[in-house]
Parts: sequence; C-alpha cells; structure tokens
Amino acid sequence: MSETKDFMAMPVSEFVACTAAKTATPGGGSIAGVAGALGTALGEMALNFTRGKKKFADHEAFYTRLGERLERARGMFQDLVADDVQAYQLYQQATRQDDGPEKDEAVQLATAAAIHVPRETAKLALAIMDDMKALADKCNPYLITDLLAAGALLAATVRLSDYNVRVNVPNLTDKAAAADIKQGSADDLARAIALLDEIEALGAVHLP
Repeated sequence: MSETKDFMAMPVSEFVACTAAKTATPGGGSIAGVAGALGTALGEMALNFTRGKKKFADHEAFYTRLGERLERARGMFQDLVADDVQAYQLYQQATRQDDGPEKDEAVQLATAAAIHVPRETAKLALAIMDDMKALADKCNPYLITDLLAAGALLAATVRLSDYNVRVNVPNLTDKAAAADIKQGSADDLARAIALLDEIEALGAVHLP
C-alpha cells in the first residue's frame, strides 16, 4: 500500500487544493470526517465560551463531561479521515489483482472496509448531535449560531456518509446484508435530520 498522506496535518489551503486535484483522495468520505471534526470543534467553542460563567454554574459537571467527550470525538473524526483514505487504497489494490477467487475475496473485504468507515463516521456524528442538543438550552446565547452551525455540519456528515454507503453496498455479494446496511444508513440520516430540527428549535429562542 502506498504511503498515506496526513491530510489533517496540512494547512487548510493545501488540503483544499488536494481536494480539488485530479486525485481520488481526499474525496467525499474524507470531507465527511473533516466536516464532523469541524462541527465538533464548533460545539467545543460554544461550550468553552459558556463554561465558567456564573450564570451557568449549575451545569459545570455536565460541561466537564461534555468537554472530554467532544475532545475525544474530534480526534476520532480526524482518525476516520485517514481510515477513509486507507480503505480506498485497499479497494484499489484489490481491484488490480488478477481475476479469481482471491481477487473476489479481496474486493469483498475492501468493500466492507469502504462501508465500515462511513457507518462509523455517521454513528459518531449522531452521538455528537445528541450532545449539541443537550447543550442547546445550556449554551451562552451569544454562541448559539455556532452551536447551530455545529449541528448543521454534523448532519451534513451523516448525509455524506450515507452517500458513501449507498455507492458501495451494491458491490457486496450478500444482498440481504447489503439491504440491511443501506436501511440502517437511511435510518441514521433520518435521525440526523430530525435531530437538526430539534437543535434548531432549541436555538431559535435566541434568534431574532
């Protein structure tokens, strides 16, 4: 397998240029991970401008737990960016093998990896959206638009992940499993849309 670039270590301008370039990675799966990381980071910012304020002192224990969760999640999203790139490289290697049972097995394993990464990305995004919902009524009102932006980015992360699942499941030979995976992904997307509506409803009280 070729060396994997550390996209998350790049300056933003370089990462954007790499995304625009005629290369397969970073692509939609990597962008999903970046969107999740950015959404989580915006949630952290909203939290950090809220915690320590006398007005919100009753929620300090919640803020401490949430801060730890968000920091971990941000790192997990960044790891998923690298996982997506590696899954694509694995798929490329598998498809370049000579035809035969070994190639078929390799392609199935690579396809499973290409599905697993966006499924994990979506699940993590949903968990953090639940956290944004819990924070929404305990957030400094001056940061509410940042919290709403966090929710929107995380919902987009789930949608992008669903795209990646849907494009890969037809390549699975186990069609029953493929149907279950596709339905699970669709259910997660529906949940993300509903959660974003709930977060926006909670935040709307602070908007003109």
